[in-house]
Amino acid sequence: MCEAVRQGKYRLNMRNIISFVACLRHEIKPLSARRALLSLLLLLGWLSGPAAAQGVSVPNFWDPKAPLERPDLTGMRTVRFLVDDDFPPLHFPGLDGAPTGFSVELARAACERLGITCTVQVRRFDTLLDALAAGEGDVVAAAIPLNAGLRQRFDVTAPYFKIPARFAARKDRNLPVPEAKTLQGKTIGVISGTAHEAFAKAFMPGTTLKPYPDLAAAQTALKGGELDYLFADALGLALWIGGEESEGCCDFVGGPYLESRFFGEGVGFITRKDDDTLRRALDYALLQLWKEGKYAELYLRFFPVSLF
Repeated sequence: MCEAVRQGKYRLNMRNIISFVACLRHEIKPLSARRALLSLLLLLGWLSGPAAAQGVSVPNFWDPKAPLERPDLTGMRTVRFLVDDDFPPLHFPGLDGAPTGFSVELARAACERLGITCTVQVRRFDTLLDALAAGEGDVVAAAIPLNAGLRQRFDVTAPYFKIPARFAARKDRNLPVPEAKTLQGKTIGVISGTAHEAFAKAFMPGTTLKPYPDLAAAQTALKGGELDYLFADALGLALWIGGEESEGCCDFVGGPYLESRFFGEGVGFITRKDDDTLRRALDYALLQLWKEGKYAELYLRFFPVSLF
């Protein structure tokens, strides 16, 4: 298979892309097997043409009429972005070991749009905010959920990404779009102890909820026909639906759930409170990247299976 891909005789798609990892694992010795797997998410960019983009809804978190102005950045220093490398497809190591991913490439695009010099530094996830507070970086571009506690300590841009909740079901069951009436009597899988379970308990009366210890177990149950629907994190579901493990069994049904009380306010760039000019500049850049289509270009590269 690997040789066929190199010669252009084998067309990669979401179903067989994971199989190709097995070949590269033996050839990319400097990277661990796990990092090689994460790096293969770069290949999703190969799928971002018309066929892959068909049906993908690109989210919009901005008001295009918002009166944002570009602040004066004269004398702006090199801006140091901090990320971790273990949350694909938002931030993970590329085949060359350098950080990439949706958040990382969006940060680079924002810097290019503003005409400023930026670097991207990798640190452990649990050290990112302390490093920012200590002045060891200027912006955290990792997937740290926005909340009131974070805003008390730091400034944040408007969210550029949210992870909705979604229903998934087997394709061959032809189940209706999940609504209050159609869910009556149905068996719904959830991950124990999550916001998704709490939401289902609060708003899905008349259903049978089956909790599972983790997403993998719930996905196996859905694939095996033990569930009518699975209600979970759309990001994890999308990677599974588009990957080899699902064997094409399942797909999203119905639309996204974005209630912030349960599923958070999203992810934005995080800066220190004394760096308001930088925060305003990033907000301006994000809006321009959306208006100019760059945001959509990056989104389709890293999310060929729509979360929304």
